[in-house]
Amino acid sequence: MFSQFTDIKRKDFLIMLLHHLATISLITFSYVNNMVRVGTLVMCLHDVSDVLLEAAKMANYVKCQRLCDLLFVMFGLVFISTRLAAFPIWILNTTVFESWDIVGPYPSWWVFNLLFFLLLVLHSFWSYLIIKIACKAISKGKVGKWNPMHVSNDDQGDIESSSDEEDAPSPAKKIHNTATNGTNGANGTNGYLTGTTCLDEH
Repeated sequence: MFSQFTDIKRKDFLIMLLHHLATISLITFSYVNNMVRVGTLVMCLHDVSDVLLEAAKMANYVKCQRLCDLLFVMFGLVFISTRLAAFPIWILNTTVFESWDIVGPYPSWWVFNLLFFLLLVLHSFWSYLIIKIACKAISKGKVGKWNPMHVSNDDQGDIESSSDEEDAPSPAKKIHNTATNGTNGANGTNGYLTGTTCLDEH
């Protein structure tokens, strides 16, 4: 959460901050409410898809685009199935209905479950963005040349070619005339007495 303030500021800054605050509060309330088992299950459900996203990022960094695409598709499927299916059906059903029957509602119970519903809303938003980016990449024929790592960027940033950097021509090489050597065209005295040129590749 704190690294957000020193990292590149993205358009989803507030959403991510809200997510981090909700997560920290849920971890705290899972201890306060003696619902550590539920808190542990929620963290496991969240972490399982994060592994695939980080693996897709690594594949993208080393220019293995097909592997990156495959891992991102797997990430999307796991993300949606765990956070939009298993989380509400399994976790929320237990914390809202089953716990109501066993212990009944109490003040921190309301906070705990409201934070869970906030997470569900954030999950729905991110799932929409993941599906939107995947559909846009397929419709524009850019599968294999898209960067799925920042799912919250605008339309221009949603699909970028990770191989554009490789395909782009290198910057024009500057010609450094050693004859001038900082002496306004006169022959220098620091060993550069001829008018040779060299490529400045620094």
